[in-house]
Amino acid sequence: MLCAPALALSLSACAQTVSTSGLKGEAKAAAETIKDLQSNVTSGEQKKICKDDLASAVVKRLQALPGGCQQAIKEQLTEIDALELTVRSVQVGGTPAARTATARVKSIYSGKKKETTMSLVKEGGKWKISSFS
Repeated sequence: MLCAPALALSLSACAQTVSTSGLKGEAKAAAETIKDLQSNVTSGEQKKICKDDLASAVVKRLQALPGGCQQAIKEQLTEIDALELTVRSVQVGGTPAARTATARVKSIYSGKKKETTMSLVKEGGKWKISSFS
């Protein structure tokens, strides 16, 4: 239920921007969502994160928490120091009616390197982050 706060925690105030070079088409568009998320996290834009970056199912779960989505994201962002984030690869799949993408993301958080997977779904013509593991 709290995957979005964990997501925000993992993608905290980033000093560098996410590179989408080398990606094309839908893979690049999905990576752009990660780039937008990083930008919104860096600038503390909880409203944009909830509205523009997270999938509706994630937002719905966060809205059920005290203070809703924006408050949940805000609380997680206060615990962040610095992070570097790199999109390693993006695989696009699903059906034309239900597009999905999986991005392998390398991060450095508190000096530790970690490679994780972000899942995205296409909602209303825009890629949104649905999970982070």
